[in-house]
Amino acid sequence: MPPTGHSSRTASTAASSPPDLPPPGGRCAIHQPNFFPRLSTLAKLFAADYWIVLDDVQFARRDYQHRARLAALNDPARRQWLSLPTHLPNGRSTTIRDAEIVDPVRTRRRIQHTLQHCYGASPYWLLLRPALTPVLDLIITSGRTAAVAEASTQALLEALGWPGRILRSSALTSRPDRTERLVDLAVATGATTYLCGTGGMRYLRTSLFDAWGVTVTPFRTPGAGVWAGGREVSALSLLARLGPLSLSAEFRALAAGPPGLAKGATAVP
Repeated sequence: MPPTGHSSRTASTAASSPPDLPPPGGRCAIHQPNFFPRLSTLAKLFAADYWIVLDDVQFARRDYQHRARLAALNDPARRQWLSLPTHLPNGRSTTIRDAEIVDPVRTRRRIQHTLQHCYGASPYWLLLRPALTPVLDLIITSGRTAAVAEASTQALLEALGWPGRILRSSALTSRPDRTERLVDLAVATGATTYLCGTGGMRYLRTSLFDAWGVTVTPFRTPGAGVWAGGREVSALSLLARLGPLSLSAEFRALAAGPPGLAKGATAVP
């Protein structure tokens, strides 16, 4: 049976989380820090009131934690990778937050040059460049891949007017089981809805969320219009092409509607 009182919630370690948590209610999303994330990822975070940065799981090479696929400004079919060269001090067991940027000074210079080359001709570049500069500076001042990746996502969210709040999983207490961990993190925000990518719907035991009064809502983006290719390329590309106001309108319209269940995605009871 679902928990019915405060005392029954001691089974979840979320009760021992830090006190400076958001007020209850709303939507939460839990996602690893991504370097200039894809449009679909950014849309899910934008639709949430809270983003819990999953920063204490194992770093994965050849993933979006340290690289982004950029589409050319005037030819979206022409694409290139932009990467943060990353060193893992503890080998494959290194967590995301402990991954280190290789040669930060050179990396900052290369990334700044690439972004300027790709999007400097955008009519919105003068708006975007000041938002990106602090991200580039973090490459040197932090030297951490996760810090830069998180900052790059936050910069895009703020450019679109996202009013939400960011928390980090490393600052919250949770159980080790994959689904139980997500339940505890969602409960820590007081959220009533957990926005889940369609991949997560294949393994999540939604009954564990139900027991805590949290509804698991699958999130997907459309496959046409501005969203075409949204699962492949960085949102920065479309932001440079359409500008913050136009793209923000698309994001707000999507967030206001029901996210829906992607074809082929099923929930585990």
